[in-house]
Amino acid sequence: RRSGMLRINAERLIRGLLDLRAFGSQSSGVVRPAFSQADMQARYWLREQFEQAGLISRIDGVGNVLGFSPHPGKALLIGSHADSQPTGGWLDGAMGVIYALEIARSLAESDSYRHLPVDIVALQDEESRFVGCLGAKSLTGVLDDHIAQLATDKDGIRLVDALEDAGLSEVPRERLDHKRYIGFLEAHIEQGPTLEVNSKRIGIVTEIVGVRGFRAVFRGQQNHAGTTMMALRRDASTALYAFANRINQVFAAHTAERSVWTMGRAKLVPNATSIIPGYAELDLQFRDASESQLERFTALAYETAEEIAKSSLVGVELIEARSPVAPSKMSESLYAYLERSAQQHAPNAWIHMPSGAFHDAGVMADFMPSAMLFIPSIGGISHDFAEDSHRDDLILGCQVMATAVVDLLASREGMLES
Repeated sequence: RRSGMLRINAERLIRGLLDLRAFGSQSSGVVRPAFSQADMQARYWLREQFEQAGLISRIDGVGNVLGFSPHPGKALLIGSHADSQPTGGWLDGAMGVIYALEIARSLAESDSYRHLPVDIVALQDEESRFVGCLGAKSLTGVLDDHIAQLATDKDGIRLVDALEDAGLSEVPRERLDHKRYIGFLEAHIEQGPTLEVNSKRIGIVTEIVGVRGFRAVFRGQQNHAGTTMMALRRDASTALYAFANRINQVFAAHTAERSVWTMGRAKLVPNATSIIPGYAELDLQFRDASESQLERFTALAYETAEEIAKSSLVGVELIEARSPVAPSKMSESLYAYLERSAQQHAPNAWIHMPSGAFHDAGVMADFMPSAMLFIPSIGGISHDFAEDSHRDDLILGCQVMATAVVDLLASREGMLES
C-alpha cells in the first residue's frame, strides 16, 4: 500500500510557533490565560492565518477560533487549545494549534491533496481559568449553561463579564455538526518524562486517564501543646500524617502499572507551633486509565479513613472533592493511521502510551472518534516557563500527523491502492 505524502514546511512551522508565542510572551514562556488581552489578540491573529490558508474562519461566542474547509466530504477536525496556564509554557496547546495551521497551509499548496476536507480549531480555556475545556464542551453541546452563568476565576472575575470584555457576549456559540466529521486529532507535548526516558520520539495515546479527587477531614480537639498529655490528645495533625502514610502503603500494594496518586494540599488549624491542631484537611487525588483501578483506590481510601478514625481519637471523614473524570478511550481505527505514519517517519522510535493529563480530546472523544499524538518534553517539564521540546521533534510530530491526515482522508475516497 503506497502512502500519501504531504510535505510540511518545517521552517514555516517553527516560525508559526514563535509567532504565536509572541502573544503574552514572558521570559521563555507565555502568560496567555483564556480571554486575557494577549489571548484575544492571539485568536484574532489565528483567525487571519486560518483565512489565509484558504479556510472559512470565525471566532465563536466562547472564543473558539474555527477554520472550515470549503471542500465537500466528511472532514477531519484537527487542533488543540491556544490559551495558557497563568505562567505557562510556550508549546502547551499552542503546538497542536500550529500543527493544524501548518497542515492546512500545506494542503492548500498541494495539487494532489488540496481538495481533502480538513477543519482546524484553536479551542478556548482548556486550562480551566473558568471552566476546564470550555471551548470543546461548548462545541460538542455538553457545556452546562447554568455552570457557565455562575463560573468565576480564582480572582472572582465572572465568565460572563470576561466574555463581554472580549466582545463575545453577542456572538453565537458554534455547535459542531456530528455528521460532518470522521474524527478529531490533537497533537500535544507529552508534559511528562515517558518518551524521553524511553528514548522515543512519538507517543500514540491509547487512552486519557480518569481522575478522582477526595478531601480527608480530621476533627479533633485544639489544645495546649505543653500541658496536654500524649495519651489524652485528640490531635488532628497526627491523624492526617497517619492517613497519608497509610495511603502510600496500601496504594503501593494495590497499584497498577501506571497508577499515580498525590496528596498535594494540606491544612492544619490553627497552624501554630504551640497548639495541638483541632482540625486538619488533606487533599488526595489519583489517576489511572482503568475505571476498576480507580474504584479499587476509592474503596481503599474509605477503608483507610475508617481505620485511622478507629485507631485515633479523631473523627475522619472522606468527601468527594471534585466530579470524577472517567478514563477516555482513543479511537483505534483513527490512531492506526498515526501508527503507520510514525513507523514510516520514525521507525521503531514510537510507543503507545496513556495520557496522564486531561486534554480537549477527552471531551471530543464522547462526541466523535478521537486520537492524540505526543512528542517529548525536555526533562518532562511543563506548566512552567522552562517547558520546551527539540526542534527536530516538533517538526517530526507535525510530519507524522500530516501523513496520517492525508492517508486517512485519501484512503476513504479510494485514492490510495490498498
